[in-house]
Amino acid sequence: MTDPIADYLTQVRNAIMAKHRIVQIPASNIKKEITKILFDKGYILNYKFEDNEYQGIIKIALKYDHETRKPAIKSLQRVSHPGYRKYVGVKDLPRVLNGLGIAVLSTSQGIITDKEAKTRKLGGEVLCYIY
Repeated sequence: MTDPIADYLTQVRNAIMAKHRIVQIPASNIKKEITKILFDKGYILNYKFEDNEYQGIIKIALKYDHETRKPAIKSLQRVSHPGYRKYVGVKDLPRVLNGLGIAVLSTSQGIITDKEAKTRKLGGEVLCYIY
């Protein structure tokens, strides 16, 4: 795996397209932080970190609308990847879907959203867009 974040986003995207309720993903610290952000912002129902001998697993319960069966996550888009890193300053923080979506950033104070970065006056590497 050369890009574990892109693999994480792709596994979640594929599970949503296949209408799965739960998706299991190999764990890492960055993936755990992104999962916590998805839960805090209401894009997933729940999550569970299971540790085993080697790597561990993240179990994510995906969120759908009860009536229309549409997923809460419309799009997961990787921005910065190993061949091209996108860094932004506090003045250039992206607005996703005119403020309706979130951008996940890797900063000196950890993995945070664009809105948190703006309040803390931090810049960093833009990992992905979610809406």
